[in-house]
Amino acid sequence: MRRLKGVVTAGLLTALAVTATACGGGSAGTAGQNMVAATQDLSGKQGGTLTMLASGDVDYIDAGAAYYQFSYMVHYATQRSLYSWAPDTTKIPTPDLATGQPTITNGGKTVTVTIRDDIKFSPPVNRIATTADVKYAIERAFKPNVANGYVGAYMGNLVGATEFTDGKASGISGIETPNATTIIFKLTKATTNSLIGALALPVSAPVPAEYAKKFDAVNPSTYGQHQVATGPYMVKNDAQGNAIGYEATRGIDLVRNPNWVAATDYRKAYLDEVKIKEGNSDVTVASNQIVSGQSSINGDFGPPPAVLQKLYTTKSTQLIGAPSGGIRYISLNTTVKPLDNINVRKAVIAVSDRVAMLKARGGAVVGKVANHFLVPGVPGFEQAGGYKGTGADFMATPGGNPALAASYMKKAGYPSGKYTGSETLQIVGTSGGTAQKIAEITQAQFAKLGIKTKLILVTQDAMYTQFCNVPKKAVAICPNVGWLKDFNDAQTILDPTFNGNNIVPENNSNWPVLNVPSINKSMAAAALITDPTAAAESWAQIDQAITAQAPAIPWVWDNTENIASSNVKGVVNKFNSSWDISFISIK
Repeated sequence: MRRLKGVVTAGLLTALAVTATACGGGSAGTAGQNMVAATQDLSGKQGGTLTMLASGDVDYIDAGAAYYQFSYMVHYATQRSLYSWAPDTTKIPTPDLATGQPTITNGGKTVTVTIRDDIKFSPPVNRIATTADVKYAIERAFKPNVANGYVGAYMGNLVGATEFTDGKASGISGIETPNATTIIFKLTKATTNSLIGALALPVSAPVPAEYAKKFDAVNPSTYGQHQVATGPYMVKNDAQGNAIGYEATRGIDLVRNPNWVAATDYRKAYLDEVKIKEGNSDVTVASNQIVSGQSSINGDFGPPPAVLQKLYTTKSTQLIGAPSGGIRYISLNTTVKPLDNINVRKAVIAVSDRVAMLKARGGAVVGKVANHFLVPGVPGFEQAGGYKGTGADFMATPGGNPALAASYMKKAGYPSGKYTGSETLQIVGTSGGTAQKIAEITQAQFAKLGIKTKLILVTQDAMYTQFCNVPKKAVAICPNVGWLKDFNDAQTILDPTFNGNNIVPENNSNWPVLNVPSINKSMAAAALITDPTAAAESWAQIDQAITAQAPAIPWVWDNTENIASSNVKGVVNKFNSSWDISFISIK
């Protein structure tokens, strides 16, 4: 479900579990890890201020553009999308702004949703949110000023979406709002599953057009610095709506939304305030501050291996694990020489020591070495080969196979088995912690093949927004990217990340810039399959085809570890693999 958030053992995800399934609190994980309970205790004490320590920033403070797990923690606490995820739900999302589950008609081409009539925007808008606001929120996400990373993949079949995106229409005709509480989505094709899944993402949270249009007229939109909220919390603002509680790369101050009414929401919202303090580059220091301090949790990083092992053995109650359902990989830009040669890419994967990468994160305790792109638990994973893999020989040896790598280099036109070209490839990685180690290990793998590289280290948010998400920057290698499902469907793992039709100028998630027409066509066909078994098989075949293209080095199906101070009663959102701010309380 989006870009992994952690710079060390965290997960478009935080830091979670050690086993593949959730088990009872305090039950056997690894070395005494406290696993998230099957059903969590959601009771808590009202009041208090929570401090969240983070290394980097959100990718976008604007919910319409956000596609980063750390960002979602903020947006699910401040915005009410049509549907969202209660802490213990993982399959079917919870009606949020909506009053119930959607109605599907017309052979799957029409989806109707009814919304509540008692949800108000925070100051300075101070009015009831309507379906017109949801329509505007989705439409703005199709425009380059907002640069949403997933609406094209999941909502691109809305009637009139293409015309609207091309500037030939003033709105998306396939989104109808006959009244203030009814919204109707009409599709050109019955891609119902992906549309409904996207309605549980932040993009469906209402945005008041009369207030936001002036900010959306700027490229990029500045609405994020002036946004209003519908959830229990809001970014602290002044009377004019300026987000004085947000300072890029420094911090976010979430305060209670005075217009939120508890009776209208399933969230508990115990806390009075959440202070997110960014810029904690030394995650060991930050982790120890949380463990030994008061009223603190981790944000976009997980504890480094040494701290993690200490927690396992001495303070396991301050560690809550849960399955992440995510994958991390090193993207190889298929448009940059010599990576435009498939055999060079296969050689790079074959020579790479993925076991060393896993050890750098903490070893088997934090996940399993990956060998294809679907993730455990998602339909299609087992059909694609499960943990054994798809059968690709260049993926078969986790510790690296230099002889096989040399043979692929020879197939690529390098008789010596080593690269003899003049290019120096740019690697953009995340500075500090385990992520930097992974970037350095990556650089060493390329050196084994004689490929020269230049390593640039930046913050995690900058790595995404300024480099790897921008195709025109032509970054050859992004070693610190990762992905989680957007909803429980294989499409959400493979479509935004490997479909050539989803390559966009900004906020791009197809980091390898892979554009194979046959794969794109197969994805379009698979999105129309409604039978679960047939859909799983189809997406498994697509996973195998993507893996055969060698667009990236998949190296871990990872877990997440959430850490908290001893006086924090933590609640993990199982679907989003991170803390649920709206349910955490101070003891």
